[in-house]
Amino acid sequence: MELKNKRVLVVGLGRSGLSSALFLRAQGAQVTVSDRRSAEALAKEIPALLDAGIMVESGGHGLLTFRRQDLIVVSPGIPMDTPEVKQAQAFGLTVIGALELGCRFLKGRVVAITGSNGKTTTTTLLGKIFEEAGGPTLVGGNIGLPVIDLVEKSTAETVSVLEVSSFQLETIEEFHPWIAVVLNITPDHLDRHGSFEAYWAAKARITERQETGDFLVLNAEDKPTQMVATKTRAQIYWFSTRRPVKQGAFVHGESIFFIAKEGVKAEPVMPVAEIGLKGAHNVENVLAAVCSARLAGIGAETIRASVASFKGVEHRLEFVRNLNGVEFYNDSKATNVDAAMKAVASFRGGVHLILGGKDKGSPYDVMAALLRERVKVVYTIGSAAEKIERELQGVVKIVSAETIQAAVAEAAKAAVAGDVVLLAPACSSFDQFENYEHRGQVFRQLVNELS
Repeated sequence: MELKNKRVLVVGLGRSGLSSALFLRAQGAQVTVSDRRSAEALAKEIPALLDAGIMVESGGHGLLTFRRQDLIVVSPGIPMDTPEVKQAQAFGLTVIGALELGCRFLKGRVVAITGSNGKTTTTTLLGKIFEEAGGPTLVGGNIGLPVIDLVEKSTAETVSVLEVSSFQLETIEEFHPWIAVVLNITPDHLDRHGSFEAYWAAKARITERQETGDFLVLNAEDKPTQMVATKTRAQIYWFSTRRPVKQGAFVHGESIFFIAKEGVKAEPVMPVAEIGLKGAHNVENVLAAVCSARLAGIGAETIRASVASFKGVEHRLEFVRNLNGVEFYNDSKATNVDAAMKAVASFRGGVHLILGGKDKGSPYDVMAALLRERVKVVYTIGSAAEKIERELQGVVKIVSAETIQAAVAEAAKAAVAGDVVLLAPACSSFDQFENYEHRGQVFRQLVNELS
């Protein structure tokens, strides 16, 4: 991709947008950035951009700004149905995303992980396995560093383990992972995609450019994920917690096994008991990582050691503290209903559940049976509270807490020894917080201040 003297517009000044703009300018492009936020709100970003010779449009998007470009790079948070983006496409302008831009320049091979839930855990674990196997490894994408920030560190021998989201996959063209992993596909981001079918189609694009020498790793127990197999030219491998698979990773008895090829004898990898993460869903995440690592040629003993020493990631069923026999867990990353249900299912009962935030369009009544079985009280927060309370009325005791501060205080007061206070909001965080990390940090601080 030749960028020198090309006019390039970066839309959205999130982390990946800022990195993209600075990278493009370093490549000799004439760069403009456009963001709906005011100049005051962008006060931290603007000086670095201006110093680099980048023009800044704040407070909205101007159609003429879009039409004057040779290339438009949209950040993941910018919907493709934004009027200015749609009109730019109608004029025949090239519109790509930050993931696509980064991977055009990234050297080496890519292992890409997507799914409604478990992406961060699986990406982090798989990166750890590759690093401990001794090869040059980079980890980023939708977590940690944007792909564009990995470019300078990459070499022909590098394996880049990337978490990729449906928002990022919407805007790919040539993105080509060597190993692609789809963990699960359950309703999420319906407020952005409009329908489950559109959301599924975005996820399925992860395999769009794969060829017969590539690998696609799929969840054998998730029907929407199984359907991605119809969209690929890659070699399909499966993972399952319930039964042996023809080729891939599975649980049998108390151990994890891997079959390299249909008809070949299964090889033992490790006992399930050595997985140090709570929840049945994390066994699925480990299986996906085991399968991917074995396909990459990493030995079973290395995988076993890496998995056994892995303690999880921040904001994902993260143990905060035990206070008077009550355990507090931070799963702020449970930003959809399915993730929240998996978090609740990780505990036998006595759960005080903090739910709410910005609604993403999914129903909450699907949680009813699980909440009756394992949850004592639900504490609602944020703009989704009214919808949650309406759909779960009569299912479980509900306390309308409004804020996370009030929810933590109420839950700590009501819980008794043996109970669990769990933040698993089933919603995004953008009504009251900067992001899910900010929400989780506030929760941790509030819990640690309890006496």
